[in-house]
This record gives sequence, C-alpha cells and structure tokens, in this order.
Amino acid sequence: MTVLTMNPILIAAAVIPAIVLLVRVYKADRLDREPTGLLVSLVLFGILSTFLAMVAERVGMTVLSHFVAEDSILYNAILYFGIVAFGEEGAKYILLRKRTWNSPNFNCQFDGVVYAVFVSLGFALWENLGYVAMNGIATALVRAVTAVPGHACFGVFMGVFYGAAKRFDGMGRSMQSKHCRHMALVLPALIHGTYDFIATFSSAHAGWVFVAFVLIMFFGSYRLVKNAAADDRYIAQPYDPDPPESF
Repeated sequence: MTVLTMNPILIAAAVIPAIVLLVRVYKADRLDREPTGLLVSLVLFGILSTFLAMVAERVGMTVLSHFVAEDSILYNAILYFGIVAFGEEGAKYILLRKRTWNSPNFNCQFDGVVYAVFVSLGFALWENLGYVAMNGIATALVRAVTAVPGHACFGVFMGVFYGAAKRFDGMGRSMQSKHCRHMALVLPALIHGTYDFIATFSSAHAGWVFVAFVLIMFFGSYRLVKNAAADDRYIAQPYDPDPPESF
C-alpha cells in the first residue's frame, strides 16, 4: 500500500496527531506569531528531511554491518545513537537552519521552538504515513501516543537551544551562540537515541523503563514549552562592533 492508495481513515489517523501538536505549539507563541507561509514551508522541509535521513541511515547501516555483528548490543547502540538519531536530527537541523536562521521573521527567542517543532512534526507526519501504509490502524494508534509526540519532544529540545543561539548571536556573543547550536543537535539526538535504544529491548522490565522514559520526556518538553513561551523576548539585531558613524 502506498500513501496515494491509503484508506482516508488511515491517512487521518497518521496525520491528525501531528496537526494537533502543531496547533498547540503555534498557540503557545504569544509574543509575535509566525506567518502561515513560513510554517507550511517548515513542515515541507521536515518532510524533505526524511529523505535525507533515509540516505544517511542506509549508508551508515551498510558501513556498520561490515564491522559489527548485527545481533549485538554494540550494533544497536551505534545504530540508534550514532546513525539513526544523528541522521534524523541532523537532517532536521540542517534544513531548519537553512530555512530560518537568516529569516527576518526570526525575531523572538521562542520562534526557535516553533520552527524546530514544525520541522520535526513534518518529519513525523511523513514517517507516520509510511508506517501506517505498511502496518495499518493499530500502528497509527500506537505511534499517535509515542513516536509522533516523541518527534515533537525532540523538536522542543532542539528549538530551545536554537532560539537561545539566535539570541546570543544578536547580542554578539558568538561563543555562546555556537555552543547552543551544538546543543541544539546533540541533545535531541541523544534523547532520540535513548528512546529508540530502550524500545529495542523486549523484556517486561524494559517496557516499564520505556514508559517511564517517555513520560519523563513528555513532561520535560511540556515544561520547556511553557517556560520558554512565558520567558519569550525579542532578539536584538546582529551585533556590529564598529557601527557606521551617523551624520
């Protein structure tokens, strides 16, 4: 089954969770909401990032299989932390920065959260359509409360640091901006890798660990969004150490 031939109910089940989360994050942006065209383009960039990640993952898995046994814990650790997590979050981050870093609309710190979550949920939306097309409504229901919100959480952690990086850049604090840009990639990738790695274990105890991890991740992301929205501020224009003289 392909996306074009899917039952409309399956399409709705795959798409609605992402749309609900997009609306909630959009409404949290109270200082200066973003134009619709920009937000739509970010969702499309998120969809595009799935294809970049797919290429990176296939290349990485091919190389990894030549050096590490596929049925080993080491293989899974490298696969989920080093290849899948950094491949997916890296693809999102590259397109996020390309589309928004120099945008005149990026004028508030919370914008970074909005942008990152929209890219992440564009990724999740397209990925979810693929999974549901292959596995049906049961997969849609499970992913609606795990993988789709999971990608939103990864986007929140990315966006908090991405917005801070932009604010530091406007203040002329290049080292702090660079550190936050690094964290905008590394932290969500580590969380993503942990999510996937725990999910590979099939024991009952591992299942409870996974549930606990997901709940902590969801709660942490919720608090981050709430605090970041409450503390939102305008970003100064990029710092010029030698401004031109006025006459």
